[in-house]
Amino acid sequence: MRTVVFIAPTMIALLLAVGMLRESGLLNWIAEAVRPVAQKVGFPAELVPMGLLRPVSGSGASAILLGIYEDHGADSFLAKCASVVAGSTETTFYAVTMYYSAAGITKIRHTLFSALLADFTAIVLSVVTVSLLLP
Repeated sequence: MRTVVFIAPTMIALLLAVGMLRESGLLNWIAEAVRPVAQKVGFPAELVPMGLLRPVSGSGASAILLGIYEDHGADSFLAKCASVVAGSTETTFYAVTMYYSAAGITKIRHTLFSALLADFTAIVLSVVTVSLLLP
């Protein structure tokens, strides 16, 4: 019970932040802002919202994934890339929040940087892998 009381405020804040982020339209605005650069390097700009939300919320990223399936079809290049992103990235902030809070660890700077770098690498490599293996 002590652990639940210790973790609950962090979890409530995380869930509130995810809800606000999804409802504000900020993810779509960022996707549109990076679209020209993404298109020049061959990265689907439609993956940007998923890439931004996946480290924070698995359910939010799943909702975006389902939207991609509905809008572009499950066999499209974008859907294949999104599926690989969903399977190869982690809900970083959730994992760090839960496990580090339970263990009483407060210095998360290096872990967070490394985990977000791994998520970014997985997102980029998902597009490369799908391009090479599943055209």
